Amino acid sequence: MTLDKKMGWAPAILALLMAGSAPAQGLRVGAARIDITPAADPANPPSGKYAHEKLFLRAIVLDNGTTRAALIGADQSMLFENIWAAASKQVAAELNCPVENIVITMTHTHSAWGPGDQPFRRFGPGGRPPAPDPNAPPPPLVGHILNAVKQAKAKLQPARVGFGTGLSYLNVSRDNIDTDTHLWTQAPNLNGLSDKTVAAIKFESLTGEPIAVYMSYAMHPVNGFLSEIISADFCGAASRHVEQAYGEKVVAIFAQGASGDQNPLYLRASTNMMASRYDAKITGNVMTREPIEAPLRDGKVQAHKASPEAIDGMEKVMESEGVLLGEEVIRVMTSTRRMDADPAISAAQTTITCPGRKRLDSAREGAPGKYEDGDDVHIRLGLLRIGNIALGSANAEIYTAIGMKFKAASPLANSLLVTIANGMANSGYVPNDASFGAETFQVLGSRLKPGCAEDSIVNSLVNLVQASGK
Repeated sequence: MTLDKKMGWAPAILALLMAGSAPAQGLRVGAARIDITPAADPANPPSGKYAHEKLFLRAIVLDNGTTRAALIGADQSMLFENIWAAASKQVAAELNCPVENIVITMTHTHSAWGPGDQPFRRFGPGGRPPAPDPNAPPPPLVGHILNAVKQAKAKLQPARVGFGTGLSYLNVSRDNIDTDTHLWTQAPNLNGLSDKTVAAIKFESLTGEPIAVYMSYAMHPVNGFLSEIISADFCGAASRHVEQAYGEKVVAIFAQGASGDQNPLYLRASTNMMASRYDAKITGNVMTREPIEAPLRDGKVQAHKASPEAIDGMEKVMESEGVLLGEEVIRVMTSTRRMDADPAISAAQTTITCPGRKRLDSAREGAPGKYEDGDDVHIRLGLLRIGNIALGSANAEIYTAIGMKFKAASPLANSLLVTIANGMANSGYVPNDASFGAETFQVLGSRLKPGCAEDSIVNSLVNLVQASGK
């Protein structure tokens, strides 16, 4: 401390007091979870036996003293553009941060009946609900997102962050050749490419108590498809298993990886559930899913409520998958020891444009598609960097090969790609170039021409990572 000759000690003492009251630099994290389960249908109430029967919206807020960011996840099927546009702006205003710093994802459960969403029921060969009216007011989900962020912000506390990965063998490529028809179909392909990586971003207090985890895995939550029940599928079961393991003191967000061509390995129980909805034969053997699913999906049979036994068998599988995935996440969290208490936070977004095509036929799979030139396809990509962690995002259903290619090419070892994030592209599925030769329903329904999306996505994300370090 130096003496000011004119003012004496006062300025020096004031400076010392101001320095002592200034906020210390360092990461602070808060997390929250809210229940968004809609009122149960009196004619078809959930059994209440399993964790995945509830739908939640979760938020993690980050603040390093100069920058804020938010990770948000909901047990819903899709993230329509109107929901993302409204929610991202409101969250950005609440946190006083750029929209690019916000990552909103949906788990993509195919059995969610929630605010602003519709269940996957009978919406044509793609099985997708129609896009909402862009002029309609934002649905309640937008308010729930903002509410969760406010709650998480109110819980900000000094924290540190780390990244870890593990492996889970629950998923499988779903593009295969039928052994009887020799045509492309949706069936487990154990020889197909499949990313088994479980990624986990761990947030803990400075005393080592877990606050939250942001976990990602590539597997379609299709167990409850066409079941007419409310369920967050294995995603919700995994999140709740982790949260309950830590005494409800942790918020666990599940974000979908590059799962455009990835299904659960075990779908017999789900297929039996579908069969029971229109009295098709139920068997103890593994069945080909398409012949059982198609009549129900396309409205060609008179459907009724599935048998209690079939529903319970399907829900057991959901819960089992969630427990096993959750256990791997807990193992990864336990072994993640390299933690950063003062990470830099930066973010950026970009949009790639690829030539589009318009489909002229309606075959679901197993036949060549017919197309004409269509509108260009626009895919929104994002990068949120937290210290040495690169969290890439895409607003579409990306094939697993593209996600793996990005992670291999990224300048940062701690990289992951989450999908169905920050809106919904006009692409449909986004296959890698090599998969465009397959006559699967994802490839046939894609609005992309081959030869553009794979390299554009990977190169653009890599460029964002490189730019984030400058």
